[in-house]
Amino acid sequence: MQIQTHPLISPALGTERHLQSFHYGPSGAQKVYIQSSLHADELPGMLASWALRRKLAALEAANKLRGEVVIVPVPNPIGLNQHLLGQMIGRFETNTASNFNRNFHDLAALVTPRIEGRLTGDAAHNASTIRAAMRDALAEQTPRTELESQRLALQRLSCDADIVLDLHCDFEGAMHIYTNPDLWPEVEPLARYLDAKASLLALNSIGNPFDEIHSFCWSELRARYSDRYPIPHGSISVTIELRGQADVSYGHAEHDAQAIVEYLTCRGVIDGTPAHMPPLAHPATPLAGSEPLISPVSGVLVFRTPAGTWVEPGQEIADIVDPLLDRVVTIKNNTAGVLYARHKTRFATTGMEIARVAGATPFRTGSLLSP
Repeated sequence: MQIQTHPLISPALGTERHLQSFHYGPSGAQKVYIQSSLHADELPGMLASWALRRKLAALEAANKLRGEVVIVPVPNPIGLNQHLLGQMIGRFETNTASNFNRNFHDLAALVTPRIEGRLTGDAAHNASTIRAAMRDALAEQTPRTELESQRLALQRLSCDADIVLDLHCDFEGAMHIYTNPDLWPEVEPLARYLDAKASLLALNSIGNPFDEIHSFCWSELRARYSDRYPIPHGSISVTIELRGQADVSYGHAEHDAQAIVEYLTCRGVIDGTPAHMPPLAHPATPLAGSEPLISPVSGVLVFRTPAGTWVEPGQEIADIVDPLLDRVVTIKNNTAGVLYARHKTRFATTGMEIARVAGATPFRTGSLLSP
């Protein structure tokens, strides 16, 4: 195992942060990149990556790694240091209000001018050419701020990986994942091992989140060149939502780390026989079919339905209780599917999104992610 240190731009006199990446196994074959807690207040992934590192160390010692696995347990030291009145502000950078998981470099836009005239009829050659163009293009970028340097450092580490796993969690939620619909056949085993209750598919949910900037690049290049040149699925990228923010336990971390090990064994990155693949809890659904449930009034939020539950249309999901008017407004869903996420705040403001249901029929357009 090798440890690399990646300094960030110093934001102020006397202050400097850095990233650390842990590299297991031999380079030159498959490459896997895994990071956790890019939203710094989403800590289940950080514990899972710790458990995974222990497993990878044992596998490396046993000479069972057939590819390189890069782990970045703390990809957002900026967010870890943002506290206001005892609360961590880990989702948005407080200086700019920018979401830490948005606005990464558009890899397709960066590499397209570099690969014109260099593609051939050989898919492996094209994949190698595209990855080299990614590395070169990102090497030439000059960040202006600490946040930009953090984003760029993460992209430089991950851009040429065959598999990219970004470990997050929701406020409160069941295990669920996000991935590119082009990749679903290759991602489904991971969903099974994780016991994901919802698998949400979107080609481009808008905003350049971390997982999408990898797979979307290859999809975009296929759309542009596939009539002339073969372009493979160059990056299997997935956002894994490890339940809710309070679901930090050794039991969960062990389960989640072992699920990733089994998946990497399936992919040939780890030598061995993977465990029996469990059934898929529910079929994958389009992210555009997810129904946000919005509170029409303000009051105390009381949930009636647990996260992870299958709900039929018209189910009573939550009540909004107004203690001044002695009024109770019940929130019901219109879509059949899994209630996969709930807000952790128990006071609703008017217009607040309180939960989401994974439906099978797409009906939303534009930006599909939460702010």
